[in-house]
Amino acid sequence: MDTIALVESAKAARALAHAPYSNFPVGAALECSDGTVFTGCNVENLSFGLTMCAERVAVGNAVSAGRRDFRRIAIAADTDAPISPCGACRQVLAEFHPSLQILSANLKGQIEEFSLTDLLPRASTGILNRP
Repeated sequence: MDTIALVESAKAARALAHAPYSNFPVGAALECSDGTVFTGCNVENLSFGLTMCAERVAVGNAVSAGRRDFRRIAIAADTDAPISPCGACRQVLAEFHPSLQILSANLKGQIEEFSLTDLLPRASTGILNRP
């Protein structure tokens, strides 16, 4: 799938978000190595800590379908600058692909591309991997 199509999938997922508290819908489209795409949108909860981000919903959809071979993810929101994954999403994405390519987009057509490694260096060195 080309970059624009993947971003458009994220924008379409954004339209399905449940964001009654923040009014900040976000969509994500997670591409597997064979081109299969799993989408996700944020699902808010009155107890805000229980809110699920779009990226983690997309990962959950892919994993529940037996997939763990991710190539890249597109994330879309209505922001001035392209959106970036939160820290929790960065760590969840790193669990499956520490150098995953990220396409961050806004609704103005801006797209930034970077590696998860740029956002979360040494992601696979956690508390269980210590001297």
